[in-house]
Amino acid sequence: MINALLDWKHLSFEHPYFFALLALIPLMIWWQLQSKKKDSPAFRLTTLSGISKVRSTWRVQYRPVLFVLRIIGLAALVVALARPRSSNVTETIDSDGIDIVIALDVSGSMLAEDFKPNRIEAAKEAAMNFIDQRPTDRIGLVIFSGESFTMCPITIDHNVLKEQLSNVTNGMIKDGTSIGMGLATAVDRLHNSGGKSKVIILLTDGVNNMGSIGPEDALEIAKAFKTRVYTVGIGTQGQALIPVQTPMGMSKQLMPVEIDEPLLRKIAAETGGRYFRATGNKKLAAIYGDIDKMEKTKVDINSYKHYAELFFPFALIAIVCLALEMILRYTVFRSIT
Repeated sequence: MINALLDWKHLSFEHPYFFALLALIPLMIWWQLQSKKKDSPAFRLTTLSGISKVRSTWRVQYRPVLFVLRIIGLAALVVALARPRSSNVTETIDSDGIDIVIALDVSGSMLAEDFKPNRIEAAKEAAMNFIDQRPTDRIGLVIFSGESFTMCPITIDHNVLKEQLSNVTNGMIKDGTSIGMGLATAVDRLHNSGGKSKVIILLTDGVNNMGSIGPEDALEIAKAFKTRVYTVGIGTQGQALIPVQTPMGMSKQLMPVEIDEPLLRKIAAETGGRYFRATGNKKLAAIYGDIDKMEKTKVDINSYKHYAELFFPFALIAIVCLALEMILRYTVFRSIT
């Protein structure tokens, strides 16, 4: 009960207009002071020597307690009439549920610095923001280069997912570009999921050059399992600075940007998705925003509010104070008028 009264965030009043009665308290105090002046008779004495040693009794000194009890009682009564109560809100969330896998290219060319600080870090940041916008969806992560690897199965625990995403770097698996393997692995993560809608976001900056499963075969697998694929080609037009290992150590060289856009367009079109081309950080962020809008999850939130009545303690205080004031007035502090 005490904790509920101190929880101001969930405290409300059913009849707050009763608080207007508190305006009577200052009027009562003023009236009490005026009455005290009128009720205090005065008479003249030729000397004070006869009454100098007379002291007022404790009954006289503590008589103002009666008025204090009345004020406290009336204030508590007003609060009780306002009907304070504590609310407890419970929510149930019903979601259609979209299962999503992000398939991210981590090949050496993803270290190109046409994005800040490079393509792979820009892709990770954009994916992080996308994940934050999908709190009710299950999302997984697949990485690929010369082969593919499931970094995180589809999960609703987005903190685990983002932790895994933050650990993604180039060199975790064999280098190269195997778009078919990345797509096939992503479909495999989804085909047994219970989501009503299954989506893959495949991001790459290259041309398929290796892998045991070709892009065309992976496309047929995606179509067979009714998986929608959004493809993203990442890289500026023309050339980009890419770190390259040389006998003298690492150096940056301008390399042509080669993206198999016809293949990515075909994959997106035949699975009901869409192809995007990202040429900078802002464009990449906007692409994820567009996908977020196209893949809206229907979420129904039902709120139930439960109330706990808190007027009783105030009503009890009012009764006790007013009853005590009346008893003391006609017993201990009784006066003869």
